[in-house]
Amino acid sequence: MRNAQRTDSCTIVVAMTASPESMAAQSRRPPSRFSFLDDEVDAASVAWGLVAVTILLVGVYFGSGGMRWFDAALSGYLLGVLLATFAVVYRYRVWLQRPPTKLLNQRGWQALTRRGQRARNTVQLGGLVATNLAGQGFIRKRSTSRWMAHQLVFWGCILAGLVTFPLTFGWLHFESVGQDSEQYRAYVFDIGTIDFGSRSFLGFIVFHTLNISAVLVIAGVVVFLYRRLNDPGAIAVERAGDFAALAGLFAVSITGLFLTASSLWLEGRGYVFLNTVHALTVILGLMYIPFGKLFHIFQRPANLGVHFYRREAAEGEPQTCRACGGPFASLMQMDDLKTVLPQVGFDYSIPESSGGGNWQDTCPQCRRKQVALNQIRRVGGFG
Repeated sequence: MRNAQRTDSCTIVVAMTASPESMAAQSRRPPSRFSFLDDEVDAASVAWGLVAVTILLVGVYFGSGGMRWFDAALSGYLLGVLLATFAVVYRYRVWLQRPPTKLLNQRGWQALTRRGQRARNTVQLGGLVATNLAGQGFIRKRSTSRWMAHQLVFWGCILAGLVTFPLTFGWLHFESVGQDSEQYRAYVFDIGTIDFGSRSFLGFIVFHTLNISAVLVIAGVVVFLYRRLNDPGAIAVERAGDFAALAGLFAVSITGLFLTASSLWLEGRGYVFLNTVHALTVILGLMYIPFGKLFHIFQRPANLGVHFYRREAAEGEPQTCRACGGPFASLMQMDDLKTVLPQVGFDYSIPESSGGGNWQDTCPQCRRKQVALNQIRRVGGFG
């Protein structure tokens, strides 16, 4: 999709400044109706959000043995998860309805399930999950420090989620074994799994998993902050809300460590206050996910379809320039671009009175030439 994206941005800038016919076409833009913050509520997305919340509640009830293993002290966390689940599902479905995302999603699934390519695509999908999602190799190509920060935060959050959510839902609990107060057994869905001693190395890892994840996240946040405060490229594209996600991750992690410090070394002093603050940071963090930068956690997996879309586009016919006749992109990508742009307010079709066609059918080199020629006409020539 890289060529299409480059063509898209070039089209928007050049067409508005270079061509009289494209200026006329651009003036025919319809109003956009796809902003997440529109006053209009998507009823279907609300329904999907409620279904997701209902499924989660049913899972909590049965997974906790009819609420037998549900810890009432974690009710606030559960409420935060339910609200976040509804908001994430709602926003994700609204996002999928936006014309560019909808078309790209359809193309990705079509390419992935293409007859005769399914086995090959399944193997490649597994590799992409490992390299793009888990390993995040595409970030490493850009910056090693940025990749390291992402990995620390990513695996810290994954580790915390694997413990926090099952505990909150009552899917995971621990019981002492027999009369030995130092021997524990972990239960998942009321099924006994492993036994371990509280003073063993495994016991230390189990009971301090959240502390380990907090250290990983804080380390990642520190690397992010250092890069954002010292890297000229990061500073140049800095936005006001970029620090909100880092502040939230740091707050959740540091307050969690304070709870451990209070219980281990301070004889529980300030524990109630710290527990309240920690719960508040977690709930606010969960609510931030659907509306802030961390929403890309759910968008990134959908991006895997771009790989299959690009491959299928590359195997198809090329798009030729209407001016010079040379190939410059795939025909499928350009056709999709000409379909989507009018839906989001940019119609670059050329009226029949001006020769017809579409400004998208012009290669970037010819566009730059036309920009130069139009600029020369505007200033009355040189010399």
